[in-house]
Amino acid sequence: MNLPEQHYPSVDIIIPYYKRRDLLERCLDSLENTLYPSMSIVVVDNGGKEAGLVFLVKRYRNARLVRLPENRGYAGGCNAGLKNTSADYVVFMNDDTVHDPHWLDQLVSVALEDDRTAALQPKILSLKAHGKGKKVFDYAGAAGGMIDRLGYPWCLGRTFSTLESDKGQYDTRQDIFWASGVAMFANRAVVEELGGFDEDFFMQMEEIDLSWRMKLAGYRVRSVPSSVILHEGGASLQGGSAEKIYFNHRNNMTMLLKNLDTATLLWLLPLRLLLDVAAAISYLFQGTGSLKKSGAVFRAISYNFPKISSTLKKRNTIQTSRVVNDRTIFHSSPISQLFRR
Repeated sequence: MNLPEQHYPSVDIIIPYYKRRDLLERCLDSLENTLYPSMSIVVVDNGGKEAGLVFLVKRYRNARLVRLPENRGYAGGCNAGLKNTSADYVVFMNDDTVHDPHWLDQLVSVALEDDRTAALQPKILSLKAHGKGKKVFDYAGAAGGMIDRLGYPWCLGRTFSTLESDKGQYDTRQDIFWASGVAMFANRAVVEELGGFDEDFFMQMEEIDLSWRMKLAGYRVRSVPSSVILHEGGASLQGGSAEKIYFNHRNNMTMLLKNLDTATLLWLLPLRLLLDVAAAISYLFQGTGSLKKSGAVFRAISYNFPKISSTLKKRNTIQTSRVVNDRTIFHSSPISQLFRR
């Protein structure tokens, strides 16, 4: 970017933190090398009450600490950070990330091209593979988040659990459905306009829900492959764990109830309930922890019944203010991608 320093938009990096000091310190060390002149950092301690954390954060330029009395998850931590910033843009970031020095200026440059851009996602590569000299996309976002007509999220560069090597195949910027919470660059005013993250999600899929609401409000979500982030992955929840299965199924159903139009929801909801039951049965044949994994799906389904009243209130707010219909949002999802996750 070739701007006078005083004209660079301000950016706050918001990092929800919970009891992994080693990851946070590595993340902050990496952010110190970011070549963007108008960046600050907000670390949100999610109820950890860790001694010495304030001194760690103070070691870094333009970094400050916000402490919460309890763990409010990724969604609540991000919202608390948002309330403590007045920057033009924010980046909601995981603490198990490492960054290319130019990652942020690439994102800001693209954001300034179109004021209807609400969120951007960098290219996210696997830190573990990088340590072995390989360029492999990371599971959590890869080259950009997408969603199929059944409401299952998937990513460019990831099909199910299979991760592609980065060979430049996604190096063209494009509109995507959702930006990963690993490093979600967003227009602060738009996030505030839409009410931030839904804290009932706690963790998992909250960034997909927010991105969906952005698109319903007429904003764009895009990928920026020239910006590169490395992500370790699995620091909060291990992939395939019963807890992760629970949050994924639970929050995915909540997200559909809130954001789909009525005509789509009427045919999709019964089908998704059947598919979730089928998933629960399939977990019974997966060896270790099979009963817990199967039970997690049924717990996820049952969670949404007593919450239906509050979910429908959120739905009413979203549906009455939407300016884009489902046909427009899903027009780019070809039938061949229908069952990709």
